[in-house]
Amino acid sequence: MKTMAITEFKSHALQVLGDVAARRERVVVTKRGKPLAEVVPFTETKPTPGHLSSALVFEKDIISPLGDEIWDACK
Repeated sequence: MKTMAITEFKSHALQVLGDVAARRERVVVTKRGKPLAEVVPFTETKPTPGHLSSALVFEKDIISPLGDEIWDACK
C-alpha cells in the first residue's frame, strides 16, 4: 500500500487515480503524517439472489412469543 502527502495527491490526482485503477493498489493520503483518506480501486459487485437469506428469521406465529397479555397491551 502506497502512502503520499495530501499536497502531492492534489498535484497528481489524475495520475494517482489512474495508477490505482490500473495496478489495483490502494493509496493512503496523509495530512501532516496522519492518515486522512484511502483511495481504493472500484470493484463492481453484483448482488446474488439469496445473498441475505441467512440474515432473515421467519416466525410462523408472531403473537405467541409475546403472550396474550403483552400483545393486547401493544395494540
